[in-house]
Amino acid sequence: MIGLLQRVTRASVRVEDQTVAAIGRGLLVLVGVEREDTAVDSERLLERLLGYRVFADAGGRMNASLRQVGGGLLLVPQFTLAADTASGTRASFTPAADPAHARGLFEHLAVLARHAWPQVGCGVFGAQMQVQLINDGPVTFWLTARAVGRP
Repeated sequence: MIGLLQRVTRASVRVEDQTVAAIGRGLLVLVGVEREDTAVDSERLLERLLGYRVFADAGGRMNASLRQVGGGLLLVPQFTLAADTASGTRASFTPAADPAHARGLFEHLAVLARHAWPQVGCGVFGAQMQVQLINDGPVTFWLTARAVGRP
């Protein structure tokens, strides 16, 4: 499972001219699901997102996590993160999970996040979305989560 996390001062998701989710300071995470991903990968990704140190501590160093500073978590499903771009001029989506599997894992991640964190918003799986954000820094990290024993 892939999480492209961005530290933001604010972010929102709109579908059909309606805001479906918005956060202030926190993390916007674009989420990609690959064929071999499991529920355990969703759980691992959430732990990484909540604990990854991307916020400044008292000394100004990126040493604090979302758990430590509070703030929002905005999860947005993004199929294209699982693309294979190693060759050619058009991406291959062979590594991406089929839509039903990806939807199930994204929804599992969302449920886990809402139970673990008080400020969670989500994009809409399969919808045409407009995502707005103000990247703080900019700070962006590509995280992966694989169950133990998987490459």
